[in-house]
Amino acid sequence: MSDGEKVVIKGRALECYHCGSHHFDRREAQLHTAGMTFLKLEWLNKTAEVFVCVQCGRLEWFLGV
Repeated sequence: MSDGEKVVIKGRALECYHCGSHHFDRREAQLHTAGMTFLKLEWLNKTAEVFVCVQCGRLEWFLGV
């Protein structure tokens, strides 16, 4: 498991609401919708930044960061 990194979103340090940790691993996740999946155009959907707490595993999702 990695040590993670401290993350700042819009000038505010990200803190895990479950365990209070300030260290996260960064991931990206594609946000699928039924209509775009039906049309086989998933690649046009938005992507979210996902931060995974390295201490407890809680996920924090953000759009447009």
